[in-house]
Amino acid sequence: MQRRQFLRMSAGAVAAAAVAPIAPLSALAATNRRTLHLYDAHNLVEIKEEYFVDGWYNPDVLAKFNYFLRDWRSDEVRVMDPKLLDILNALQRRGGSDEPIHVVCGYRSRATNAMLARRSRGVARNSLHIQGQAADIFMPNMSLASLRRNAVDLQAGGVGYYPRSNFVHVDTGDIRTW
Repeated sequence: MQRRQFLRMSAGAVAAAAVAPIAPLSALAATNRRTLHLYDAHNLVEIKEEYFVDGWYNPDVLAKFNYFLRDWRSDEVRVMDPKLLDILNALQRRGGSDEPIHVVCGYRSRATNAMLARRSRGVARNSLHIQGQAADIFMPNMSLASLRRNAVDLQAGGVGYYPRSNFVHVDTGDIRTW
């Protein structure tokens, strides 16, 4: 093989790998251990915990994440969907860094959601944030467009793109994008 031929083939392989979709969330099923590192953009605190070990979610650690993802305005806590943590874990792993995912919003109480819906047309009245099934996030080490693309590629739920507000919405509902 000649050098030029090798370089052309190598460049093609690199380009293909760069645009290849990531494995869907179902690929996490083979993962025995899952750790999540989050940063609360409002309370300026972070958490890094192993929440899934040997095929089981750790209820004590899930409770810590429930508290961490609480409604920061009202301080209300709700049980969060563990699949949401799995989505965040998959995105963090795809980011290739141990940098925390910055959480703009996790759980929202009905009162908080109603207040936000009055202020903005972009807030769904029956938001999955109320059910503990959604988070608005960004990753400092990844562009919002890349984060959105990675979330869509997971095929794990809804993905909303809000570049003017500097976050991507992910949820465990039906697969859809906006």
